[in-house]
Amino acid sequence: MNADTLRELLEQVRRGECSVDDALARLKDLPYQDLGFARLDHHRALRQGFPEVVFCEGKRPAHVVAILRELWQRHPTRVLATRATPEIFAAVADALPHARYFEDARIILLGELPQPAPDAPFILVVCAGTADVPVAEEVALTAHALGSRVEKLYDVGVAGLHRLLAARAKLNAANVIVVVAGMDGALPAVVGGLVACPVIAVPTSIGYGTGLGGVAALMTMLNACAAGVAVVNIDNGFGAGFFAHLVNTRKAC
Repeated sequence: MNADTLRELLEQVRRGECSVDDALARLKDLPYQDLGFARLDHHRALRQGFPEVVFCEGKRPAHVVAILRELWQRHPTRVLATRATPEIFAAVADALPHARYFEDARIILLGELPQPAPDAPFILVVCAGTADVPVAEEVALTAHALGSRVEKLYDVGVAGLHRLLAARAKLNAANVIVVVAGMDGALPAVVGGLVACPVIAVPTSIGYGTGLGGVAALMTMLNACAAGVAVVNIDNGFGAGFFAHLVNTRKAC
C-alpha cells in the first residue's frame, strides 16, 4: 500500500462505494508478504514515499526475480534493484521484459524515471576520478528515481583542483552536493569549504594498498574540518542518493 492507494480507499469510503468495515478489513492486511526466503515490506511506500528497494548482491537470480515481480505487482509505478550484475539482469529481463539496466550504476529499474521541473532545486553529484563513477552513478540514479533533479560534475579530484574551481557557479547553485571519492578522500572537505549547502561524502574502495579498501577515505571524511559535511558508508551510493533526495525535497516546517 502507498499514499495513493490509501487516499483512493478513503475516497471510496467518503463516496459510499466502500463500507467502513470493508475498508478496515483491507487495512488489516499484513504490511508484509512472506515469500519464504524474503518478507517484502509493502507498507514502506506508505511510510517513506517509495517502495522497498532490492539489494541484489548475495541473492540468487531467481530470488531477485520473484521479489521484483511481487513488488511490481503492488507498486506498478517505479521499483529499483541495486548492485545488480548483468547475469541478474538477464534473469530479470526474461521474466519482466520492460526492466531496464543501468550498467554503470548497477541498477535495475522497473517503470519510468520521473521528469523533475528544469528549475527545481537540484542535487549535484561530484566525483573525484573516473574510477569513482560507478558509485557516483548509483547516487545519481537513486536520487533521480526518487524524484529529484540531478546534475553531475565528474573527475574533479584534488590532484587537479583547477577543474573543481572552474565549476564554482554550479557548486554554488546546488541545493545539496554529494561528493564521491576514494584514494585520500580529501575532496568532500574541499567542497564543504566552498559552499553553504549540505555536503554528503561517500568514500569509495578505490585506491592502493594503504587505502585499505576505502577505510582511509572514510577516516579522512569523518575527520573533515569543513562544517556541513555528513558521511555515509564505503561505496554506499544508494544510501547517499536516498538521503540527498530527502534533504533536497524537505520543506521547512
